[in-house]
Amino acid sequence: MIYGIPLTLGIEEEYQIIHPETRDLHSYVQELLEQGKLIFPEEELKPEFMQSQIEVGSQVCRNVKELRQEVIRLRRMVGTLAQKNGMKIAAASTHPFASWLEQDVNAGERYREVLDKMRGVAERLLTFGMHIHIGFGESPENRDRMIEIMNQLRYFLPHILALTTSSPFWQGRNTGLKSYRSVVFEMLPRTGIPASFESFSEYETLVETLGQVGSAVDAEGKPDATKIWWDVRPHPKFGTLEIRVSDICTSLDDAVAIAALIQALVAKLLILRKNNMSWRRYRQHHIMENKWRAMRYGIQGKLIDFGLREEVPMNFLALEILELVDDVVDDLGSREEIEHIKTILERGTSADRQVQTYTEALEQGASEEEALIAVVDFLTTETMRGV
Repeated sequence: MIYGIPLTLGIEEEYQIIHPETRDLHSYVQELLEQGKLIFPEEELKPEFMQSQIEVGSQVCRNVKELRQEVIRLRRMVGTLAQKNGMKIAAASTHPFASWLEQDVNAGERYREVLDKMRGVAERLLTFGMHIHIGFGESPENRDRMIEIMNQLRYFLPHILALTTSSPFWQGRNTGLKSYRSVVFEMLPRTGIPASFESFSEYETLVETLGQVGSAVDAEGKPDATKIWWDVRPHPKFGTLEIRVSDICTSLDDAVAIAALIQALVAKLLILRKNNMSWRRYRQHHIMENKWRAMRYGIQGKLIDFGLREEVPMNFLALEILELVDDVVDDLGSREEIEHIKTILERGTSADRQVQTYTEALEQGASEEEALIAVVDFLTTETMRGV
């Protein structure tokens, strides 16, 4: 705990529901939700925009070790539930070949409202995300600190995305990008890298304004901050800083490592503040340039060091970030999990491994369709590894 800020952890993951014979997405969420009521506590198992998606949300975790056990529990329970119904689940931010034209939208009022307002843009939202929550508490003082940390953490969002990329395929083709989910999602308004704010009250003023003009409202017409889908945002219900930039990690170990890295970065930024220092606040357009590079190349590319005005390989930058947080990870009890970031750099992200699986299948004489099916099989297997 720093400044009385608990730095608790939470995670939300959105899984694909896969038919084991066709390997395509399958609209089966209502059946899983009905059966899941018997084994999942309320709010842990939820629908998402498409009926071929299912979302889980963890309990509040005091540390990364607890978070690991939560991810194991949730993946195991959903995977078992899917298997009993003749289905599988996969953790990746796009499906290799499923078509958005063939998806069924959930009937909930929230989703119908999004579809009505966004029309053709919303219909293409066949993407799957992973959100990490860092607990700040509800006090006004902590909310202002949350905004300070959000302003500084924005710089690291492209690095986090690069380490998590899992969406190289879209509609049956290799896009050449490592995170095509980011392209699709940023067609929505109020997405991407947020601007910086001077205080929590300035942020609240924006939320109220968007509510008054009908851009971000709930079912009762009141301002609704959850209709702001930035890559990082304060969550009004949980009192957390929610980091939403990442693709969903296929590997359990990758997901836990990213959560540990985010928690460590927040802790480091808080300690800098305690010592009357802070990370430089970069302009939005600077960060967006790096985000594009992360979307396109992932960890194989170069990001920009704007202080030096130089391109730097992403793997070097990732190691520098590990050095930056090195003095906080033992107190957080997350050194082992943080070290796994080096494994990601060595063997690649899910996107790298998907492309490798696809390429190897083609080299062995598989057709395009067979190569894409091989990617789905990799995803369903890797999602449940260690679970």
